[in-house]
Amino acid sequence: MKQGILYVSHGSRVPETAAEATKTIRLVMEKIEADLQEICYLEIAEPDIAAGIDALVRGGAGRIAVVPVLLLSAGHYHEDIPRAIREAKKRYPHIVFTYGRPLGVQDRIIDVVAENIRKTGVPPGAEILLVGRGSRNPGTIRDFEKISSRLREKLGVESVKPSYLAVLQPSFDKALFKLAGTGRPVVVAPYLWFTGLLVRSMEKKVDKLNREGHDVRLVQYLGCHPHMVDALADRTKEALKAAVFV
Repeated sequence: MKQGILYVSHGSRVPETAAEATKTIRLVMEKIEADLQEICYLEIAEPDIAAGIDALVRGGAGRIAVVPVLLLSAGHYHEDIPRAIREAKKRYPHIVFTYGRPLGVQDRIIDVVAENIRKTGVPPGAEILLVGRGSRNPGTIRDFEKISSRLREKLGVESVKPSYLAVLQPSFDKALFKLAGTGRPVVVAPYLWFTGLLVRSMEKKVDKLNREGHDVRLVQYLGCHPHMVDALADRTKEALKAAVFV
């Protein structure tokens, strides 16, 4: 029975996003032993999950491990991807599916954020603003607070303030303009995996504040760092051994 792996990335209207995700996943594929490996997207980009599963089945896969290329557990992980797997099970009742986990809270990922912040530089008296996507899932707040706390410890600073791009409070916009209004330097650290519309929007807001005389520094997103590749490779290996999805 051939083993297939389906990597499910987010999707974006920005071509560079898919390129960065593909580069990262290709590096993971080199670390994984499997008969068939495919990449698909949750939305906007093609192929979608159904098409990715179809491709694996055409290739002869009898088992398919679905790997979410996601940082934290949110709606896509708990709802959208499982729904797509259930639909696929109706079409292919003979296929065995397993389902992996998002990366979650990991010290090595927080190390990437800390490394990027140090590269950007933290001026004396600066405020550090950590920025996540946001989600209606209650676990997102808990996870992000853990990440903020561990990042503060790794950097040896008094505080790291969390903010969110959607749904949750404090919003990135309110937190950014409030901190900039204090007159202190602000270091903005995106907890985002790849570039995209969200990163571009953040860049514009930071540029605007700097043109107005503020000192706001935008840190690099997580990207294709070796720690990110290793973290996704480990989650892929877990998915191969996970319990059968029902």
